[in-house]
Amino acid sequence: MPVAAAPAPGAPARPRLGFAGLGWIGAQRLRALAGSGAACAAAVCEPDAERAARACAGLTPAPERCASFEALVEQPLDGIVIATPNGLHEAQARIALEHGLPVFCQKPLALSQPATERLVRLARRRHLALGVDWSYRYLAGVPELRRRIREGEIGTLVAAELCFHNAYGPDAPWYYDRPQSGGGCLLDLGCHLLDLCHWLLGLTEPVAIDARCYRNGRRMDPPLAECEDFVTAELDYAGDARVHLACSWRASAGRGAVIGCRVFGTRGGAEIANVDGSFYDFEVSLAHGDRRELIAAPPDAWPGRALVEWARRLPDPGEDDLDALAVTAAAIDRIYSCTATETCRCAS
Repeated sequence: MPVAAAPAPGAPARPRLGFAGLGWIGAQRLRALAGSGAACAAAVCEPDAERAARACAGLTPAPERCASFEALVEQPLDGIVIATPNGLHEAQARIALEHGLPVFCQKPLALSQPATERLVRLARRRHLALGVDWSYRYLAGVPELRRRIREGEIGTLVAAELCFHNAYGPDAPWYYDRPQSGGGCLLDLGCHLLDLCHWLLGLTEPVAIDARCYRNGRRMDPPLAECEDFVTAELDYAGDARVHLACSWRASAGRGAVIGCRVFGTRGGAEIANVDGSFYDFEVSLAHGDRRELIAAPPDAWPGRALVEWARRLPDPGEDDLDALAVTAAAIDRIYSCTATETCRCAS
């Protein structure tokens, strides 16, 4: 594991971060941070001793290992990184914020819009940074694509198509326990694309939604007691723009994954798409008629970039698009509540 050198004499001290959860995502984010030099992992909280040892191997100085999250936030830290099961995020983020610590959390920040908004209000009241690992915003070329879309290059938005089909499913059992996970493939995969679409295009909460959730081919009725494995949704926004979303676990997609965001405007289009079924390789492009302008292509070491950029902006990274957190959380809540057997139009 690459470990960044200590700051030169007289250089500003790197922020000291605490990590809660060192599963696959948490360990990957910790390694990305260690290699960047943007901050140091000063303390960790991980109940599996072997997992903690693997994640922290080679770090100098070695992080303090804490027995509980409550012990972690008592350490002399400049922020907390949360990568625990979804159902723990809200309470842990609240505890950290109440201790005066900025928070960077894996998605979802909380399991509902009201809970998300409570954390946003708390962060604002305490003047603390609150970030979520919306990692696809940080793909190479995506910030430039956003700038050019916002400057009018594709004209007026007409429609967007979002898909995230995964030939596999999560490994950890908690993903399939709705009280712990909060949801299935929508909350695991589709939320990334909803956030990306809102962020790229400046969309606010949908005015109407028509959605369906499935489990093992059976359409589910709300309230959902189990985790869905396939979702389709049509979301209508102000100005008559329409977004189609489809996401799934264990889809027969003929490849590892199909991940894409296609945008259509009156003067052009845009696309973010994975390459050859890869989970990590993406191309970013603009389109005008039959012409395609490639903005970015592999290789791109993007996993962990959201955390590294957040850490580099500490202690004052701004508000991290806090209003957008609530917009995406609201859309997810409404998709889950709009899946009755009868076709449903859930207007605001």
